Amino acid sequence: MATPAARSATALSALDHLVWRGDRLAVEAAPGRPTGHPALDAVLPGGGWPTGALTELLIPHFGVGELGLLLPQLRNIPAGRWGVCIAPPGLPYAPALAAAGVPLGRLLLVQAESPAHARWACRQALASRSCEIVLLWLAEADMAALRRLQLAAEDSATPLILLRPASVAGQASPAVLRLELSADRGGVQVRVLKRRGPMLAAPVRLMLPWSAARSRPDLATATGSSTDTPTSHPHFDPDASVHALVRPRPARSGPAGFHAGAQ
Repeated sequence: MATPAARSATALSALDHLVWRGDRLAVEAAPGRPTGHPALDAVLPGGGWPTGALTELLIPHFGVGELGLLLPQLRNIPAGRWGVCIAPPGLPYAPALAAAGVPLGRLLLVQAESPAHARWACRQALASRSCEIVLLWLAEADMAALRRLQLAAEDSATPLILLRPASVAGQASPAVLRLELSADRGGVQVRVLKRRGPMLAAPVRLMLPWSAARSRPDLATATGSSTDTPTSHPHFDPDASVHALVRPRPARSGPAGFHAGAQ
């Protein structure tokens, strides 16, 4: 007959998977959704993007590589489901997304008049339970607003990814995963700021599609040419990544009331 001490040890062992120890990755109740980047999956609890949880991608500026990082998710939206992009600061360029294999008929673009409207649209998308993934560009939000988004993601079992400026890295957040992105030649560097596991000493370097600007369909000119180089393109921003996947900026100004910045 087992002693009380042995029974206690057995019981604790059975519960071990429910306890996260700071020196190792947590064992998630549900497996993560593979990011499409094995090197990134290897350092994420659950082996991918958390499902039914809030993730933050912190970026120094739009076009650092965030859409290139998320392309595998947007490519794999099944029939009858939606991928939702809420309040992006630039208009995603449909030919570039289509060339990357994104099913445009399953992608919804939501423009919001204010941060409050963007958050409301996000909660409605999650509550619909018809979304495969929800992306929300959100510069400003207090802890209460972020917590409501986290709870909505949990209730819907849908991955929610907030894209926020790197300047908020020092602020508290209920997100279970926070990653900071920076441009890298041919790809992006991902620094893990928060995860259920030990801190990483070095960022993860990832290669992304269209590592050469010459092959980027989103740098096409108004005449349809895609052979411009970064130095010859009249609207190329040398500080922007080659993975922006947004419509080239027109020579003329945009329509009245257009808001180019994310809120």
